[in-house]
Amino acid sequence: MAALSLTPRALYQEVAELLRQRIFSRELQPGSWIDELKIAEEFGISRTPLREALKVLAAEGLVTMKVRRGAYVTEVSDKDLRDVYHLLSLLESDAAGVVAATATPEQLNDLQALHEELEAAVSDRDRFFAINEQFHLRLLALADNRWRDQMVADLRKVMKLNRHNSLLKGGRLAESLVEHRAIMEALRARDAQATTQRMRQHFANGLKAAV
Repeated sequence: MAALSLTPRALYQEVAELLRQRIFSRELQPGSWIDELKIAEEFGISRTPLREALKVLAAEGLVTMKVRRGAYVTEVSDKDLRDVYHLLSLLESDAAGVVAATATPEQLNDLQALHEELEAAVSDRDRFFAINEQFHLRLLALADNRWRDQMVADLRKVMKLNRHNSLLKGGRLAESLVEHRAIMEALRARDAQATTQRMRQHFANGLKAAV
């Protein structure tokens, strides 16, 4: 197999991103051993940048390093998911309340436009989740707290490890869309308390579908 062509940025960062995408796409399954020799040969690199990349993924929670056994794709337990959803609920509901109180009309229109894209994508699972993520990240950006943004980014990476197991569980896409409508309604009403509560309920329902 020919070596992949990597961009000039820091090699370990490029390798980390390639592995990250393989983990999220399930090409590398949760619990599976990461064959360093095979991957280094495939990428046409030494094991040094690969090991640096694995350290990055381990810090993100996507990879688990086991003594004398190597690196494994992290398996997320039900407790892990409950913990992650709990923290995301606190962080993102707080951000939603901030946006309800402080967003400009133009910013609310941007969120509305993303919501309308979400409505149109309900029959396309992958597109729905991509736009859903954009909506949540846009909400966080408008709340403008870089420390919260970093925490949420790390937590969402762990959440993605389980995402494909619950995409259609119990008609979750349709339920999620109804919840997003309620969130947008509260945002447009400038009701910070209602927005916060509806975002918390959104995550509570998401957790029920995930475990």
